[in-house]
Amino acid sequence: MSIWRKPVTLAQLNASAADTAVQHLGIEITELGPDYLTGRVPVDHRTRQPFGLLHGGVSVVLAETLGSMAAYYAAPEGHKAVGLDINANHLRAVRSGWVTGTARPVHIGKTTQVWQIDMVDEAGRPSCVSRITMAILAPQAVDQTVSV
Repeated sequence: MSIWRKPVTLAQLNASAADTAVQHLGIEITELGPDYLTGRVPVDHRTRQPFGLLHGGVSVVLAETLGSMAAYYAAPEGHKAVGLDINANHLRAVRSGWVTGTARPVHIGKTTQVWQIDMVDEAGRPSCVSRITMAILAPQAVDQTVSV
C-alpha cells in the first residue's frame, strides 16, 4: 500500500529541481517506492570540500531534498510541508562516485512528519544517517474582505 497522497512520478520530482540548488549539485531522484524515496548525489568538483571529501553539508542537502519531497507527497492534497529540524551523523568519508540516500517515514502524523534518510557509498557502506522533522501546513482560507 502506498503512502503517497498526491499524484507523483520520478519525472515530476526531477523536473521540480530545475534552477535550484538540487540541480546545481547534480542530485537525481532515482526511485519512488510505495513507502520510500531514493536519490543520489555525485561526489565531484561541485560537492567536495577542500580536503577532497564529500562535503557534509551536501549530505544534508540530499537528506533534506528527499525528506521534504517525501513529506510533501505523503501529505493530503492542498497541504504543504516545511522543515522544522534536521540532523546528520557523518559515518564514513566518501571521495568519489555517488552517494545514494533513501528516505523512509518514521512518523506520518496530521501536523508533523519525521523521516529517516540513510545514505550509502557505491559499495553500500553507510556514509551518513539523517533525520528530518517536517511541519504539515493545512490550506489557508482566502480572506475575501476588500480594503478601501
